[in-house]
Amino acid sequence: MQVAGIKPNQFTFSSVLGACAGLKALEQGKQIHALSIKAGFETYESLGSALITMYVKGGNTSGALEVFSRMSEPDFVSWTAMIAGFALNGHGAEALKLFCQMHRKRIKPNEFTFGSVLGACAAQAPAVEIGKQVHACIMKSGYESAVCVASALVTMYAKCGSIEAANKVFEKMRERDIVCWNAMITGYAQHGCAKEALQLFEQMQQSGMNPDRITFVGVLSACSHVGFVDEGRSFFSSMIQDYNITPGAEHYACIVDLIGRAGHLDEAIDFINKMPIEADAMVWRTLLSACRVHGNVELGKHAAEHILELEPQDSAAYVLLSNIYSAAGRWDDRVKVRKLMEGRGVKKETGYTWIEVNGKVHTFVARDRSHSHTTEIYSMLELLHGQMKVAGYVPDTNFVLHDVAEEQKEYFLFHHSEKLAIAFGIISTPPRTPIQIVKNLRVCGDCHNATKFISKILEREIVVRDANRFHHFRDGLCSCGDYW
Repeated sequence: MQVAGIKPNQFTFSSVLGACAGLKALEQGKQIHALSIKAGFETYESLGSALITMYVKGGNTSGALEVFSRMSEPDFVSWTAMIAGFALNGHGAEALKLFCQMHRKRIKPNEFTFGSVLGACAAQAPAVEIGKQVHACIMKSGYESAVCVASALVTMYAKCGSIEAANKVFEKMRERDIVCWNAMITGYAQHGCAKEALQLFEQMQQSGMNPDRITFVGVLSACSHVGFVDEGRSFFSSMIQDYNITPGAEHYACIVDLIGRAGHLDEAIDFINKMPIEADAMVWRTLLSACRVHGNVELGKHAAEHILELEPQDSAAYVLLSNIYSAAGRWDDRVKVRKLMEGRGVKKETGYTWIEVNGKVHTFVARDRSHSHTTEIYSMLELLHGQMKVAGYVPDTNFVLHDVAEEQKEYFLFHHSEKLAIAFGIISTPPRTPIQIVKNLRVCGDCHNATKFISKILEREIVVRDANRFHHFRDGLCSCGDYW
C-alpha cells in the first residue's frame, strides 16, 4: 500500500495495530504508532483505543497509559481497554483505581469492562469486598445475566475465598458456556471440593457440553487435591480416548502431582520418563514439591537439576532443594545450594501474607514489626501460644529450616507471616467472625496445624489461600483433611 503511494487513514492504522496486538508484535506496533503521529491521526479516539490494546497485549502497560493519558476525552472503549490491560498484565490495583475514576466521571461501563474489573479483583490479594461492590454495580447496570460477566463473577468469588457465593451465581445462570462450567469446576478444585467438582463435570456432560483442555485441568486438579488417584488416572485416559484431547504439559503436571502427592514417587518419575513430550520445568517442579513433602532427597536433587538446566534463574527450585536438605539434616548440602544461588544472582522470593480489614489490605512478612499495631499483634500471639499449648499444640520445628537451637526455632515458627496476619485479624474484627488471609507461597505445615487450633479455641472460621489452594479451617479441622 505504501509502495503504491496510497495514504493510510485512521481506519487503516487501527486495523494494522489490531494485527500487531493479535501477534503481540510490540516493536512493529511502535513503528506504526510513529507513522500515525506523522500522519496526524494520534488524537483520533478510535486510534487511541487500538494503540492501548496494542501496547497492553505486548506487555507494555506504561506505553498504553501514556497514550491513554494524552487522550482528551477517552470513551468507554478506551477506559475498558486500559482497565483490561492492567488486569491482563497483573496490575490489579491499578485496574481497580482506574475503574473508580471511570465511575466518578460517570462513564457507563459495559459487560467487557465489568469482566476486566472482576478479573482484577480475582488477581488482587485479597479483594473480595471490592468484588462485592463491583457485583452491586453490575446488578444496577443490568449486566448480571451476561454470560461473560457471570463467568467472571464465579471466578472472582472462587478466587476470593467464597465458593458458596460462586455457586450461587452459577446456579442463577440461565445460559452457560464452556467458560462458565470451567470456572465453577476449577473453583471447586481450588477449594478442595473434589466431589462437587466431579459431580458438576458429570452434570456438564449430561447437558451436552463437551469438556475441553481447561476442563480436564480442573478435574485432574480436583482429584489431586484429595488423593483420588484411581479416578484421576481414569479421567486422564478418558480425555485422550473419549474426547480426543492431546495432553499438554499442564495435564502431565497434574498427573505427576496426583501420584507424587500420594507418595508414589517411583511411579511419578517413571511416568515422566515415558511421557511422549519433553518434560518442562513445571512438570519437574511438581515432582520436586512432592519430594519435599515426602522427604525424598535423591529424587528431589534429580528433579532440581532438571529444573535448573531449563530455568537456571528459578528461585523456587533452589529453595525447595535446600529445604529438602534442611529437613534431612544435611546442612552442608543446604549451604552449597544457597551459595550456588548467591553465585548466580538468584534471590529467594519473600513470603508475604495479606489480610483485608475494613476495605484496607495489610501486608505481613515473617517476624514483621513494621505494622502500627505491632504491640497488640504480638500480645495476641503470646496469648494464643499459651492457649494452644494447653489445648495440645506442639510446635513442629521441622519446618524451621535454620540450624539453630530448638528454642530459637520455636520463636521463628510462631512469628511466621500467616500467624501475624491471623492475629491482626483477631484484634481487628468482632469475635466469631470469619477471617481470610492470602499467602503468596505454600503455607507451612506448622502454620497449618496452628491455624486448626486457633479456629477451635476462638470458634472462628479461618480461610487461607496459599499458592496451591484454599484451606477452610473450622472447629479444629481443615477442609483439606491434612492432605496437601
